[in-house]
Formats: sequence, structure tokens, C-alpha cells
Amino acid sequence: MVRINLLPHRAEKRAQRRRDFYVLLGLTFAAAVVVVIAIGFIINGYIGVQTDRNDFIKAENKKLDEQIKEIATLRQDLEGLKARQQAVEDLQADRNLPVHLLDELVRQVPEGVYLQSLKQDNLRVTLVGVAQSNERVSEFLRNVSGNSAWVAAPELVEIKAITLGTKRLFQFTINVTINRPRDKAAVPPAKTAAAGAPATSAVAAKP
Repeated sequence: MVRINLLPHRAEKRAQRRRDFYVLLGLTFAAAVVVVIAIGFIINGYIGVQTDRNDFIKAENKKLDEQIKEIATLRQDLEGLKARQQAVEDLQADRNLPVHLLDELVRQVPEGVYLQSLKQDNLRVTLVGVAQSNERVSEFLRNVSGNSAWVAAPELVEIKAITLGTKRLFQFTINVTINRPRDKAAVPPAKTAAAGAPATSAVAAKP
């Protein structure tokens, strides 16, 4: 006996496939939502860890800034102490500078040059004297410039011809700088040695 199915089986199959599709779509959407939420939690966890690290770095940087400020303050205090120590040492050294100056002038003033006066202003000294000729003044300038360890930077301010009695002389004014002991130490050995060599010289009062 032949059986004939009169039910709309094709429509039922289509409806079943539609229901399966919607179920699968719903499951896919739910899985996607779960994945997105999980990824969001993971990313938030990484962000939290990185934020903690950034906060730690900021705190350490702040500590370092404070330490740098302290170091800068200590460095300024140290520089101030060094400056005061140097000032005290310079004051102690300056006590003997006039003696070194006179001794050096005796060595460096050539024959035919006579010093009439000198005036000291701190490390600057103004020398006034007379010479038998311009060449003697030039020789004096060369000696101070090249051979002196205690006196340096000679500067000819003025030179003029004068008559003393029957003699025609040249009166000059020269500015020089006195070297402190620490400055003298920087003079090359050759110059220091030359400065120590005896020379015919004259330092005298007004002729």
C-alpha cells in the first residue's frame, strides 16, 4: 500500500532551517559579546598595570627632582665655600705681593731706566719713571711681558720727553698686573727660569 504525505514538509524544513540560523546567529552574537567583554577586561587589566607603572615612575621622578634640587643646593654651597676659601687664600697671599713686586722690578728694570713712583690698586700697579731713551722703555716692556713671573700685562700709558738739568730724558707711565702665587704657577717654566736670572737693573727714587 502506497502512503502519500500530504503535510507541507518543505515549508517545515525551511522554517526549521530559519530557526537553526537564528539560533546559530544568536549563539555567534553571544560568543562575540563574551569575547569582546573578555578582551575589554584584559585590556583594562593591562591599562591598570601600565597606569600603576606610570604612577610609580612619576613618584620616582618627583623624588629624583627633589634630590637634584638638593644636589644643586649643595653644589652652590660648595662653590660658595670654595670662593670664600679662595678669597682668604688670596688675602693671605696678597700680604707678600709688594715684596715680590719690588723684587721683580729690581730684576726686570734694565740699565738706564729709573722708577720714580708706583701706585697699587688691587692687582693693578701704575709705574712712573724716566729712561735715557725710548729703547730702554721698550726693553723694560719686553722684560715684563716675556720674562717676569710676578708681573704681567704691561701697558704703556704715556711717554714724553723732559729735561732734567742738562739731560734730556723720557718720562713714562706704565700699568702692569701683579700675578698671585696661583697665577704665577701657570707661567711656563722657561719664563719662570728667565725671571730668576740676574739682570742689571735700577729702581730708584727721583733722580
